[in-house]
Amino acid sequence: MTLSYTIKSFDELTNIELYAMLRLRSEIFVVEQNCPYLDLDNKDQKSFHLLYYVNNEFAGSTRLVPAGLSFKEISIGRVVISNSHRGLGLGKKLMEASIEGCYEKFGNGPIRIGAQYHLSRFYQSLGFVEKGEVYDEDGIPHIEMLRV
Repeated sequence: MTLSYTIKSFDELTNIELYAMLRLRSEIFVVEQNCPYLDLDNKDQKSFHLLYYVNNEFAGSTRLVPAGLSFKEISIGRVVISNSHRGLGLGKKLMEASIEGCYEKFGNGPIRIGAQYHLSRFYQSLGFVEKGEVYDEDGIPHIEMLRV
C-alpha cells in the first residue's frame, strides 16, 4: 500500500481535486451523517487543503485553517476519509500529516479543533486535550480540543 499526500492552497487545487474533495465531504458529512448543513462556508478559499492518497487513489482530506479564521489558533477541520478506505489506520496518518502541514504552512503554535465528541480519545492520542464543554453542532455532540 502506497500512501502519499499533497497540500495545496485553494487556488492551487485543480478542478478535479476540488470536485473530489467537495464530493467526499458531501458524501460523508451531509449524506452519511445525515447533517444538512452548508459545507461551503467561505473558509476554503483562505485555507490549505491536504489531499491524501492510497495507491494514487483519493482517500481523504483535511482543511488546514490559519489562525483567526475559525479560532484564534491554527485549526484543522473537515477531516474525512472515504468509506472505501476506512479500517486501514488512515485516520491517524491523515491527522499526523495535517499537524505537520499546519506547522509547515503557519509555523509552530497551538492547534484547536472542534471534534466530534465520540472521537475525543482518538484526538487525545495525537496530543489534543479537551477544552470546554460538549456542544451540539448539527445534531452531533462536539468538543473543542487543543494541541499545544
